[in-house]
Amino acid sequence: MSQTAFVTGATGLLGNNLVRLLSQKGWRVKALARSREKASRQLGGIANVEIVLGDMTDVAGFADSLVGSDVLFHTAAHFRDSYKGGDHWPMLHRINVSGTRALLQAAHAAGVRRMIHTSSIAVLDGPRGATMNETMLRALPEKDAYYRSKVMSDREVQAFLERHPDFSATFVLPGWMHGPGDVGPTQAGQTVMDFVNRKLPGIVPATFAFVDARDVALAQIAAAERGGRGERYLAAGRHMAIAELFDRLEALTGVPGPKRRIPAWQLYVIAGIAETIARISGKPALLSWATVQVMMQERERSRFDHSKSEAALGLTFRPVDETLRDEIAWFRANGFLAAGPSQTRADPGVGQPCPAHRGSVDGEAWS
Repeated sequence: MSQTAFVTGATGLLGNNLVRLLSQKGWRVKALARSREKASRQLGGIANVEIVLGDMTDVAGFADSLVGSDVLFHTAAHFRDSYKGGDHWPMLHRINVSGTRALLQAAHAAGVRRMIHTSSIAVLDGPRGATMNETMLRALPEKDAYYRSKVMSDREVQAFLERHPDFSATFVLPGWMHGPGDVGPTQAGQTVMDFVNRKLPGIVPATFAFVDARDVALAQIAAAERGGRGERYLAAGRHMAIAELFDRLEALTGVPGPKRRIPAWQLYVIAGIAETIARISGKPALLSWATVQVMMQERERSRFDHSKSEAALGLTFRPVDETLRDEIAWFRANGFLAAGPSQTRADPGVGQPCPAHRGSVDGEAWS
């Protein structure tokens, strides 16, 4: 008998790849989305998928649809706007913290007893240059609002487990996700498109953990099948520097990458000016102070030990070049990037999951 999954954030990069993979594996899927039109474009035609309209700011509005679900996959998170300048803490707390609490309560009341929670490498911390594992938890951060919301979200899940011994939740911690199906696009996808379109002014002093969203989706399903109650499993991917990413993109696309290296002090100056312009114009900052802060704070804190996930979940990571090649091909096929002579426009959502920065980390969907 097939199982039924309820997926929040189903139109996000991670969410839509997870929905596809679940369907391929024979699951029935209830896919939460804020827009039926957007969800139909991305997920239409996938077998055994039911679109559920709803929003993480109003869990009660879709709570009844949780009934009959065997596993809740919570991939939704508020992210992008928190790095566009200004104070976004109220919405970060409402969606990532209060929303998670309300979702847990609604799921339990609906009879759901299994949850896979999309955590983040943001909840881990260690010395610069160290290799981190799941035990190295971050204290509640004061400066970065997004990181603070993710730590608090995890704590909501942990507290719920302590109060409800009949409920099981497992944490999966992804890194900077790339891959096909990035309709948003996420910050990761936008970086790739800006590179191809030669819009990047230089190389910033940043490192990150690069991972394919399809590999994270595989890790989540494996966690649902054999992950331990209350256990954390890293799916952060490979440590890289921005310069290495640009070198790989240049080799794959033939587009010359930027050569000028931008020092940290200059980034802070640019961010300060951008924030000022944003306050006056009401438009998002092109480079926010929060973005530069997290970039500098997490530099060389992007190495992770996946031995636990490899042993327990069978986690593996596909080559970086394969991910970038598929990501660029998807952007071209779907009109986000100029198509080559042999390429035509396709429907969104064609990123098919394959078997097996410490910054932008989640599916980046609110639903």
